[in-house]
Amino acid sequence: MDNNSLSSNTAFHSYQQDRIRHWDDMAAKSAHIKYPGVYYRRLITDVYRYLIPPGQRIIELGCGRGDLLAALRPAFGAGIDFSGEMIGQGRKRYPDLHFIEADVHQIDVAEKFDYVILSDLVNDLWDVQAVFQQINRLTEPRSRIIINTYSRLWEAPLLLARKLGLGRPSIFQNWLTVEDIRGLLSLTDLELIRHWEEILWPLPTPLLGKLLNRFAAKIWPCTWFALMHFIIARPLKQDFNLDPHKVQVSVIVPARNEAGNIHRIMQRVPELGSGTELIFVEGGSHDDTYQVIEKEIRQWPQRRCKLLQQSGTGKGDAVRLGFSNAEGDILMILDADLTVPPEDLPRFFDVLISQKGEFVNGVRLVYPMEKEAMRLLNLAGNKFFSLAFSWLLGQPIKDTLCGTKVLWKKDYERIVANRSYFGDFDPFGDFDLLFGAAKLNLKICEVPVRYRDRTYGTTNIQRWRHGWLLLKMVVFATRRIKFI
Repeated sequence: MDNNSLSSNTAFHSYQQDRIRHWDDMAAKSAHIKYPGVYYRRLITDVYRYLIPPGQRIIELGCGRGDLLAALRPAFGAGIDFSGEMIGQGRKRYPDLHFIEADVHQIDVAEKFDYVILSDLVNDLWDVQAVFQQINRLTEPRSRIIINTYSRLWEAPLLLARKLGLGRPSIFQNWLTVEDIRGLLSLTDLELIRHWEEILWPLPTPLLGKLLNRFAAKIWPCTWFALMHFIIARPLKQDFNLDPHKVQVSVIVPARNEAGNIHRIMQRVPELGSGTELIFVEGGSHDDTYQVIEKEIRQWPQRRCKLLQQSGTGKGDAVRLGFSNAEGDILMILDADLTVPPEDLPRFFDVLISQKGEFVNGVRLVYPMEKEAMRLLNLAGNKFFSLAFSWLLGQPIKDTLCGTKVLWKKDYERIVANRSYFGDFDPFGDFDLLFGAAKLNLKICEVPVRYRDRTYGTTNIQRWRHGWLLLKMVVFATRRIKFI
């Protein structure tokens, strides 16, 4: 339904006026009546602070007085609400924010935003699809839409709470499910990235509230009974300024004890986009890997290559050193053992260029493997950790330890800027990137590859020691990602 149809719709007009009166009345009463719900709103605000870093361009639809918007410390914050009383109070409280008195079904805003927030709003809308269409106009390809909405299971308890004076008065609502919202997003060229549940106990109760809301609400089957659904979506619009022929690619090759594979890497890594930069990072080799790379670079003058020697240890350190010296727009990791064929790299490139995904992870567990490619215990461990990290990150991750990962350099720079949240703890480099991508709400896509047996050298993975490190990372990530 377009704006003209809405304007002439008598039922919509009546619905709109009832709600304006309701929220104007709520705003007027709030000056001398303190409704319960401060604890609930604090819980919601904490989730949004985790999801949105300070200094972003944010617009909140149905912003009320702007309390949530102000708490997020935006570089530019705009709030839209049809309640003149709410907007008036917001302007007095937060003069640095930009308030617009308007109905969210009929938005007239020219700016684009990093984040669009709909907090406790979709269940109160006349036409959710029409509002989602309006949202598309406020976004750029890399914008994120964040929605929180009540679970339908709580319809009766919330009605009872309001009758008992334990919540703010409300009027008739839609009570949409997550699948309803997913379908409406799809109809308006928006894509749901992930969703999860929050809040089992919306009342301030020492110890019990923290136990239920921080921990139990995230664990099945308690998630069924959570009060709140959180949804993150992105626009499907394309960046038409993106020319794949002008995109430079940097392939980082951590190489330890891989002298016998260097020549084949030079032969087989394809030229992508406007050209491929090969960055070898050697460290701690017991063979002549460094000297072989030097020799191969001299013999392939037509290839753009760099050779770095790490002062630290571990693949994670090598990847970070390579990325920090990369000049490409797209960053790729290729393990020097060639168990993932370099010929598969164009598939990863295509996912980013087509904008189907923003972080691309290789998957070795789809196609059958060559006989000695992965030992049984390694395979079992990979499957266990894929389940654990899928649960942690809220997006399906089938193979956490596949060495081939691909992302835009500008997204890697954002991961670096937010790295202090997780710290420098990952010796592999895979989880630093996966956790960072999840924290930024990037769309993670997986590309199946055929995993090959080594033809030179032996694996650097130590099953028991590295398995123990992975378990510690699961525990760490549980605290920093899931149980926030």
